[in-house]
Amino acid sequence: MRKFVEASIIGWNNYLYGDNKAANEMIAKINPDSPVAASQGSIDLMKKMGIVDSGESLTKGIGAMDEARVKDFYDKMVKAGLYKAGEVDLSKVVTTQFVNKGVGVDVRKKLTGK
Repeated sequence: MRKFVEASIIGWNNYLYGDNKAANEMIAKINPDSPVAASQGSIDLMKKMGIVDSGESLTKGIGAMDEARVKDFYDKMVKAGLYKAGEVDLSKVVTTQFVNKGVGVDVRKKLTGK
C-alpha cells in the first residue's frame, strides 16, 4: 500500500508539473468527451485553486492529511446535519500512515524550481 500511495503522489507531481502531453492524449483517447484542451484546462484550474497541491502538501507532499482538519470537517458535517455527533469513529476513517512523509516534494521542486 505504501508503494502504491507514494507512486500515486509522484505521479500527480509529474502530471501537474511535468510533461503531461501523453497522459492527456490517453485521457482523450479513452474518453472522447474530454479533449486534451479540457484536461489542460483542468490542470490549470487545479493549480490556480490549490486543489491538489497547496497548504501542507507543499512540505508534506500531495495527499497530506491532518487529523485535526478531518475532525473539523466532520464537526462541520454534524452541524450541517449530514451526520449525528458520535456517529462516525474518526480513528477508523483516516490514517496518516502512508502520507505526510514529503514524498514528491523533491519532484515538484525539480520540475518547477520551487
